[in-house]
Amino acid sequence: MFKNNLHRINEWPAERLGLRKFNFKLIARITGTLLMYFACSMVIPLLVSLYYKDGAQFSFIVSGMVILLLGMLLRNIVGRNVRYDLKEIESYWITFIIWLVVPMCGTVPYLVTGAIGTVTDAVFESFSGFTTTGSSIVALPEELPLSLLVYRSFTQWVGGIGLLLFVVAILRKLGIGAGQLYEAEFSGARHRKLHPHLSKSVTRMWTLYTLITLAMVGLLYWVGEVRFGDAICLALSTVSTGGFAPDNGGMAMLTDGGLVIVTVFMMLSGISLVRLYQLFTFRWTHLRHDQELHCYLAILFSAVALCVVAFCSVGNGFKESLQYSLFHVASTMSSTGFYVAKPAHWSFFVSAITFLLILLGASAGSTGGGIKIWRVIAVVKYMGNYFTNMLHPNAVTCVKINGQVVETDYINKIFAFVFLYMAFIVGGAFVLTLCGCTIPNSICMAAANVSNLGPSPLINNLGGSLDYAMLPNLAKWTLTVLMLAGRLELFALIAVFSPAYWKRRI
Repeated sequence: MFKNNLHRINEWPAERLGLRKFNFKLIARITGTLLMYFACSMVIPLLVSLYYKDGAQFSFIVSGMVILLLGMLLRNIVGRNVRYDLKEIESYWITFIIWLVVPMCGTVPYLVTGAIGTVTDAVFESFSGFTTTGSSIVALPEELPLSLLVYRSFTQWVGGIGLLLFVVAILRKLGIGAGQLYEAEFSGARHRKLHPHLSKSVTRMWTLYTLITLAMVGLLYWVGEVRFGDAICLALSTVSTGGFAPDNGGMAMLTDGGLVIVTVFMMLSGISLVRLYQLFTFRWTHLRHDQELHCYLAILFSAVALCVVAFCSVGNGFKESLQYSLFHVASTMSSTGFYVAKPAHWSFFVSAITFLLILLGASAGSTGGGIKIWRVIAVVKYMGNYFTNMLHPNAVTCVKINGQVVETDYINKIFAFVFLYMAFIVGGAFVLTLCGCTIPNSICMAAANVSNLGPSPLINNLGGSLDYAMLPNLAKWTLTVLMLAGRLELFALIAVFSPAYWKRRI
């Protein structure tokens, strides 16, 4: 009797908090499994180090062993005798834990190699990589070992398609829980699968993603006239819309042909992976009726045309204006963040277009950031219906995209997302101003990092600096939070830190 009462007393706090029903063993097992695969991926920069003899091979061996041991601890000890039963509310927690633990472990190679001296800078660089933001505290990347540059770009490539999609592909025991993780990873993409079975759909996404990357590596190596290691870095960072460049000069290392390749692949990377799969498998029926794809291309080429006119109006040549506008708009809208030498004369109108493109972002289901075109279409159509109802109160309207009705609850979720998105930009900019940054630069940096754009040339053109290494630690941690919030698309981060989330019973 006494023992039973004591047992209930010990369980009471966890039960009151709603923690007892959380499947923490499953969370540990999934995280540990992902870390073990991540440790095995250290073989890639290790082979590059051995081939180029840059002296970093021992650091990657040590880093891989450390991450592997942590993964085995979580998977085989903490996650032992796991029950594969994933509830809806747990998907947010898994999303947050994975996107927190894996980038934190990603700091190990930076610290072991000694390339980055402080934990704050290593965390900033690692989160910037996995979230495909591209903001960097490394002033001269060309002075780092090439293997570390490949590793840095590889973190962007892995984070581009999503850590959770890798989990869905390898852990088929999750069942219905896999769909919840898929929705948590791509909250802006609805009803988009390549196969009725989710695991096969995700496997096809990974296959397409890999083939596009390999194709770009080959094209850059033969046409761009760069060494093979640099071609790998650029391809990994471009297809993931990450933006890490192996040289401080940006794309100055490339020939004109190389710049065309990067521009085309940045445009493609801003399109949903599902639509890219249909494009390359000649299933063009869906492409002809996809409103988001049409809107994405219309905005992109309209912005290019406006930028060309703006540049020419202030005295730049047409050819130079066209080349720069194509590259700049593709880089900004896809949230890649690559940059080239700008024209001699800069128009403020281009800065306004750039800031708008930063907010809009790429297509839903792509590796790009931003609010996403799908959400923008839904909001615009909802506003149009609202004005229609003002003029015709008895009219029955609904929001339809690609012939499918978007539920009112989902429209409300979109408005909540846009509000939170702007709130994070304003809040982040406010903290940055407290750190000594000017108001225009603070707003641009906050918007660029929450959109996972990173090194936007807009900041330099407004008279600021892209030297993130000079920022105080508080500013770096603020930007790190913004990167994570943008990659998680806000809701997972808000849910985990909400008291109502922990009090809710599963």
